[in-house]
Amino acid sequence: MTDILMPKATAVWMVDNTSLTFEQIADFCGLHPLEVRGIADGDVARDIRGVDPITGGQLTREELDKAQADENYRMKAIVSRHAELLKQAKPAPRYTPVSRRQDRPDAIAWFVRNHPEVTDAQISKLLGTTKATIETVRNRTHWNSANIKPVDPVTLGLIGQLQLDEVVKKAAEKKAKDDAKRGGPTLQAADAPAEDAVVEEEFVPEERERRGAEPTAESVFGTRD
Repeated sequence: MTDILMPKATAVWMVDNTSLTFEQIADFCGLHPLEVRGIADGDVARDIRGVDPITGGQLTREELDKAQADENYRMKAIVSRHAELLKQAKPAPRYTPVSRRQDRPDAIAWFVRNHPEVTDAQISKLLGTTKATIETVRNRTHWNSANIKPVDPVTLGLIGQLQLDEVVKKAAEKKAKDDAKRGGPTLQAADAPAEDAVVEEEFVPEERERRGAEPTAESVFGTRD
């Protein structure tokens, strides 16, 4: 497969302007021969305008003439400077100097203790370590567990402060979203009494003792004989 610009448009031009076979066009454009046949039949790339690869600097006239003279010949594209610029550069693997590799377990321990919301994958990518190492530090089964102390990775010079802040922020936002999906912590009803609260009994006034009949003058002073 050749990394050329606009492969289908180039194939359209070759189908219309050359005597190349479908296999030759497919090989040059990085397409399947059946796809090139579909272009020739008008079923594929119907609305795409052809692009001349010679004018575009991706193919020489000599290469095209050789291919048209020999159906077994496979054309070689000119490496396009623009195509190289459009390629996404893969980030180089993080390299940690040998003198600082022994500090990574300390940084891992710092993440485990202070930011448990940061995933192992994030720690691994940030510090250039493995998930297995992170697990041994977390479970204290690392060969050097006795000497591992949580230390800020920025202080150790393993990463920058902006990188750390960004990772912690993303991890916190993800945790908040996950908690929200799960409904969050259950809130206690406002009118429900706490378990250790003292429930005050309802006050019921005591029934007043019923007295006897009202006293009369005769009962107090007696009667005259």
